[in-house]
Amino acid sequence: MITTYLGHSTVLIETQNSKRILIEPWTYGNPACPAALKNPGPLDLILITHGHSDHMGDAVRLAQESGATVVTMFEIALFLGSKGVAESQLIGMNLGGSVSLPELGLTVTQVPALHSSRIDDGGEVVYAGSASGFVVTETGGSAFYHAGDTALFSDMRLISELYAPTLAFLPIGDRFTMGPREAAYALEFLSSVTEVIPIHWGTFPLLAGTPEALEAELAKRGRAVRVHGLKPGESLA
Repeated sequence: MITTYLGHSTVLIETQNSKRILIEPWTYGNPACPAALKNPGPLDLILITHGHSDHMGDAVRLAQESGATVVTMFEIALFLGSKGVAESQLIGMNLGGSVSLPELGLTVTQVPALHSSRIDDGGEVVYAGSASGFVVTETGGSAFYHAGDTALFSDMRLISELYAPTLAFLPIGDRFTMGPREAAYALEFLSSVTEVIPIHWGTFPLLAGTPEALEAELAKRGRAVRVHGLKPGESLA
């Protein structure tokens, strides 16, 4: 699997069977995303955790440009359909559910997140359901967990027990999500995780958490997790 960090919470993943997943479709409007990656190229799957514009601001454009399947909260799927995304592309779901995508060799499970969720549609507030995270499991392979925007919650332990992700994408920016201290606690609950890629940090001055601070907090707690502090545009194989 190859992961490319596009800045903020947006990541591009190429699976072992060469399927391309974009999580949090915010590239064109994302100030942290390198210019060469604003158009991420061919996509097979788009995942959206919640309705805030810094996570789905380019969802309609990227879905229409790529023709990718879009998996997201049911209410967000309805909204995207109302904006011209083809119904055949959209899979709406809800917390606790799983969707099997055999053509991609993947199963997607929507898990809880503690955060708000709304869509600003030209000044009109649209209900976007609950915020969420996703666990993506490759058929016959490993799983990864993208937490979306979330506070710390102890039921992360169940995510590890049920789905055994070995890689996690966790927010560390603080103010609007967990900071490094809380993320270190989260990685105790996520006992199956051996590698973490910090997200939702550094894009704006208010997001002050850093990968180095996460490493320091993990060291305090004696939790051996490899932190990959990717800069926007960098990849991890």
